[in-house]
Amino acid sequence: MSLLARLFGTRQDDRDTVRELWHRVVAIAREKEWYRDCGVSDTLAGRFDMITLVLCLVMLRMEHEEALIAPSARLTELFVEDMDGQLREQGVGDVVVGKHIGKLMGTLGGRLGGYREGLAGGEDAMAEAVRRNVTLLAGTDPLLVAQRARAFSAGLALVPGYRVLAGEIGR
Repeated sequence: MSLLARLFGTRQDDRDTVRELWHRVVAIAREKEWYRDCGVSDTLAGRFDMITLVLCLVMLRMEHEEALIAPSARLTELFVEDMDGQLREQGVGDVVVGKHIGKLMGTLGGRLGGYREGLAGGEDAMAEAVRRNVTLLAGTDPLLVAQRARAFSAGLALVPGYRVLAGEIGR
């Protein structure tokens, strides 16, 4: 670290290493096909569900490579940072933001486990995980989201770790 950086307290944020990946996760979660073709509800809840689904699939990919485990924690920090900002934008006060963030982190952890089991258990297991965790339009078959999520996960498994970190996924 340079003398000026030490004097003025500027340094690179560890989260910068995964910021492009975070932006790509959000972009993939906002792809129209999830909503138009797969029946995800295009609401605040549905968009949150899709961010957590895509984020979980990326984090599960990162678990399979030692060099990606630590950056995965930085990705979670960006999730918290973004959700904190969203809550504040919605008018949630400082006093309760932490409680909401704790709930969101618990939700993310639960979904991570659910999607891990869903991917390992096959198409029906993944459809069940989607049914429990994604806000769908009435009458929508969760299998549509499950199939697309499994295809995304399979493609992600083929992407080298350095490209995952660079956010070069899902194209």
